[in-house]
Amino acid sequence: MNCRFCQNELKTEFLDLGTQPCSNNYVDYLQQEVFYPLITYVCQNCGLVQTLDFNSSEELFTEDYAYFSSYSKSWLEHAKKYVDMITKKLNLNESSQVIELASNDGYLLQYFSEKNIPSIGIEPCESVAKVAMRKGIDTRIHFFGKDCAEALPKADLILGNNVLAHVPDINDFVSGVKIALKHSGTVTFEFPHLLNLIDKNQFDTIYHEHYSYLSLSFVQKLFDSHGLDVYDVEELKTHGGSLRVYGCHKGFMNISDNVSIILNKEKKILSDMSIYTNFSARVKQIKRDFLELLIDIKNKQKSVVPYGAAAKGNTLFNYCGIKNDFIDYVADLNPHKQGKYLPGVHIEIKAPEEILKTKPDYVIITPWNLREEIMKQLEYVKEWDCKFIVVIPEVKVL
Repeated sequence: MNCRFCQNELKTEFLDLGTQPCSNNYVDYLQQEVFYPLITYVCQNCGLVQTLDFNSSEELFTEDYAYFSSYSKSWLEHAKKYVDMITKKLNLNESSQVIELASNDGYLLQYFSEKNIPSIGIEPCESVAKVAMRKGIDTRIHFFGKDCAEALPKADLILGNNVLAHVPDINDFVSGVKIALKHSGTVTFEFPHLLNLIDKNQFDTIYHEHYSYLSLSFVQKLFDSHGLDVYDVEELKTHGGSLRVYGCHKGFMNISDNVSIILNKEKKILSDMSIYTNFSARVKQIKRDFLELLIDIKNKQKSVVPYGAAAKGNTLFNYCGIKNDFIDYVADLNPHKQGKYLPGVHIEIKAPEEILKTKPDYVIITPWNLREEIMKQLEYVKEWDCKFIVVIPEVKVL
């Protein structure tokens, strides 16, 4: 395979997580599934870490896609703070136009609606798009790219949270941004930072839906090749450590010192190719530590329940081969997942109330980026001395 950005031949493997099903395709019991190799490479030319292509975006982001952003209170708070900040920063008002790419269930655009700022959501998954429509949010069911952009009004703000990594044709996607952005407009993208993925062993964020794993240095090259500048960047705590980049048409804005600060931080670490080739050994150690802990727990006749039927957990459980010989069920707040089974390992998903009924001895927090929120939600488990387990960045009982 050649690099999806620069077409350079890919020769350096980053991580092989075996064969796995699509991480957000929750299934009925004993439903037939397709498994694909989950292998990532790093391009030695442009630095993009990427999955090898074995399936299409249409196979991954289906009409019954089950990821709904609005089921995380902390993520809603993050979205509202962003809307308040960017509205003030760009002086957005009733005459402005906002476009969100991968707008999901309207979790963010609802806050622009409250301010009477016109907005359009672009969302390819019908199941979540219809939820946004019921909220009164103008939502177009499309994959975004040049063709889609041609039919849109010019935007003062284009935003995309955790979408840039989900795009198979990243050049077509950013070309579309160039087309749809007003001459004076700003684009912001948020994405998990590759630096944190490596430094904090966040291998469970790798799944087929995440085609790319991004650094600022790569995104700067990507923007530059399509006539855009990265004019500012912020480090965020979301998703285990993310970046928010601000972009504009080339030459329109002065470049903030923040850009060179992050680029220099990346250069010290990511320019050494051994950082990529040595990552696999650390991941294998976490797998061994996790299995050793679970075997010890089960040998003591104790029960274990994960909280959160998250894609992260699906990568983790499939890579480690953890099925219902270790885990009875997984609890999740999202009713669209309840009654289904985790892909691959076929562990049943139940409502969180099941935890009160069964009183497990341990709860695994699979969406570790929401650790504090989940521990607060499940504070009642202390009544029977239940303990929490996290696996990333290292296996630990809390």
